[in-house]
Amino acid sequence: MKKNILVVDDEKKIVDTIEAYLKKDGYNVFKAYDGEEALRVFTEETIHLLILDLMLPKISGENICKKIRVSSDVPIIMLTAKTNEENKIEGLSIGADDYVTKPFSARELVSRVNALIRRSYREDNALADILVFNDGDLEIDVKKLSVKKQGKIVKLTTYEFKLLNALVNFPGRIFSREELLEKAMDGFNDSFDRSIDTHIRNIRKKIEFDAKNPEYIKTIYGAGYKFGGE
Repeated sequence: MKKNILVVDDEKKIVDTIEAYLKKDGYNVFKAYDGEEALRVFTEETIHLLILDLMLPKISGENICKKIRVSSDVPIIMLTAKTNEENKIEGLSIGADDYVTKPFSARELVSRVNALIRRSYREDNALADILVFNDGDLEIDVKKLSVKKQGKIVKLTTYEFKLLNALVNFPGRIFSREELLEKAMDGFNDSFDRSIDTHIRNIRKKIEFDAKNPEYIKTIYGAGYKFGGE
């Protein structure tokens, strides 16, 4: 089944270019040119991935992302002309899965779309592998890409789950930021180390009793992170 991609940008030329490349790769494309229209389309249609510009009329991309994350874990790729690191970290911290700065290569953008779609919508009917830690406090369903904390579903973004899964599969092993970038973010050249810290901070808020004194994802200063659940 073809996946539906919603492209949101107030520059029609950019939207048309992205649409052409996505359709060539076999996707259905929905378009919006302002924040209100984007939320309307997202509500009315089944959207599998969102490509979202930050600087939009009526409702900003940041606010759209926040609104969507209240009820959905659909993959989101942010587009922006802002290039400084703090803006990138802010985008990731509010729930974006990836961040692309303008000008960008449409081919690279489509490759990122493909990677996120593969990770988010695995068509696998095999029985789930369920990992349980600390007497059922944390439960991870590897096949369904779902996490439960004390029996309640915890919503993780695609990259957050990928990071957690990488750590869980090798308990006790210390991963450097570079290794985690490679495993969870496909090793894109323009990824940056601090994005890992942002994702880890977000995961801790969702699965730890005390994010400042984590039980599961432990920081090894000067080296990286490791998983500490039992």
